[in-house]
Amino acid sequence: MDSTSSSRYGETYARWRDDPSAFWGEAAKKIDWTTPATQVFAPDAGVYGRWFEGAVGNTCFNAVDRHVASGRADQVAIIYDSPVTSSKRTLTYAELKHDVATLAAVLQDLGVKKGDRVLVYMPMVPEALVGMLACARIGAIHSVVFGGFAAKELATRIEDAEPKVILAASCGIEPNRVVPYKPLLDLAISMSAVKPEHCVVLQRPQGPATLAEGRDIDWAQACAAASAAGKAAPCVDVAATDPLYILYTSGTTGKPKGVVRDSGGHMVALTWTMENLYGIKPGEVFWAASDIGWVVGHSYIVYAPLLAGCTTLVYEGKPVGTPDPGAFWRVIEEHKVVALFTAPTALRAIKKEDPECAYKKGHDLSHFRTLFLAGERADPDTVQWAETQLGVPVVDHWWQTETGWAIAANPVGLGLLPVKLGSPTVPMPGYDVQIVDEAAKPVPAGTMGSIVIKLPLPPGCLPTLWQQDERFKESYLVDYPGFYKTADAGFMDDDGYVFVMGRTDDIINVAGHRLSTGGMEEVIASHPDVAECAVIGVKDSLKGEVPCGFVVLKAGERRAPEVIEKELVGLVRDRIGPVAAFKLAVTVNRLPKTRSGKILRGTMKKIADHDAWSIPATIDDPVVLEEIEGILKDRGIG
Repeated sequence: MDSTSSSRYGETYARWRDDPSAFWGEAAKKIDWTTPATQVFAPDAGVYGRWFEGAVGNTCFNAVDRHVASGRADQVAIIYDSPVTSSKRTLTYAELKHDVATLAAVLQDLGVKKGDRVLVYMPMVPEALVGMLACARIGAIHSVVFGGFAAKELATRIEDAEPKVILAASCGIEPNRVVPYKPLLDLAISMSAVKPEHCVVLQRPQGPATLAEGRDIDWAQACAAASAAGKAAPCVDVAATDPLYILYTSGTTGKPKGVVRDSGGHMVALTWTMENLYGIKPGEVFWAASDIGWVVGHSYIVYAPLLAGCTTLVYEGKPVGTPDPGAFWRVIEEHKVVALFTAPTALRAIKKEDPECAYKKGHDLSHFRTLFLAGERADPDTVQWAETQLGVPVVDHWWQTETGWAIAANPVGLGLLPVKLGSPTVPMPGYDVQIVDEAAKPVPAGTMGSIVIKLPLPPGCLPTLWQQDERFKESYLVDYPGFYKTADAGFMDDDGYVFVMGRTDDIINVAGHRLSTGGMEEVIASHPDVAECAVIGVKDSLKGEVPCGFVVLKAGERRAPEVIEKELVGLVRDRIGPVAAFKLAVTVNRLPKTRSGKILRGTMKKIADHDAWSIPATIDDPVVLEEIEGILKDRGIG
């Protein structure tokens, strides 16, 4: 690492490593507690220890009420920008407190009490955040399920969480269609052995729903009546180790895996990141272009910005098509956004439609400081494109639903470290990241292996799975005793930089050589005609597996796809070598993705291998898989 760097990272990481309890105890002073912790870390509690044992407080109080009391009552807390409905509005901290306390009183009147679960099934509207905060206010545990999620998958989550009440919207709005949520919700409830006592439904004018008599309640009417009666629920004290929410990991089969987030550690960790990782000050506008259905939405649309006294932006739209590839630049300019957090796939979508960033021209982005990327591997070509077009630091960082915040990053607030393309930079305080082989032995710098994190995990990470301690141990702790298994593969260099090359099942074995599909994707993405790509291993009787690359070409590309495919084969051969045995490049119109932007490589591999496959519940557009299957058949692959 560059010893001349002015970053305080090295000193900060060393301070954590030397005394983790003192480090996190100091960070906890940024939180208003009813009762401080008696023990910062209790090693004998829970599965691997618990943070802030004995502490009592409330997340909603820290995210809303304290800012009203400290002079931010009239500051905007939430900006809502919805190009799909042509509407915008704002909520100040005072207005947010009123709306949250009112809905919380409605929930209490419906019998919801501390420890009860409330399922949230809503689109990107301010009421979704109000619903989550209302649960936190009264100590109820919320579980957000992505709006529009299939009824069968929604039913499994209802059965697992056993919610007393469901908060829902009548519909969601996509660029070209209205998605009725209520029929999906009704079907899910009919399929579930567990029935909620009530559903509180936000009626949207684009698609009102029919309410079931006795069970369903009109959101606006209930809140208006409660407000007129002067009802406002106070914040309920909860233990730092009590659950704040359950979030089900995507792509689960059978009994879903509900990641538990505890209340106290979550507040401490997220508050620390806003200042030290993201470099955001209270009062500034922070935009995470995600969805509340995903962990990024929980952490950085809802909780972290509000805990830090910032303004958070709720965007109901897409990076392209609502109305054009300049959507993000319009939002940044109009709302004075200082930092944007999005997935690399969003940038690739913009780059595909507008390679020269012509739609950015005329937008004043002078106040915009930083672009953050996460959710999947950020290929160097996309990072360099964004740096060139935006002229600001592009910060890749790596984390998981399970961790709730970044494992590795380049900490803007501590001073940026030198960038190494392809790396999310260095482990954050709290994470002792190591690379090990299949026997759990450390491997030398630069050697590919499994990425693990030494226990205990830091505050904010999952303490367990919802009512499944044994499954938690089996899934994450058994394979590498004393460590948390990330299920990601990669290496660390001599400077301690982490390189995440893909999931461990994305490492393919070609004639005995372990090769990273991420490394091949990096090479393919560097080709000037490629917008995005994915590489999978396809079964081969001779070599075990051979790589196959799927590529999406940039808009306006006129050269024959087969010419570009030959160039890509040559490029991988030149950069990685004949050992890669890369001979298959296939041009496709689109790549199959989840709604959060992750490419469904596992399903693509099953199709290519002629294995049984099904449409994943999290897929954005199922038609893409049928297109892929047809193209593979035409090419005789598999």
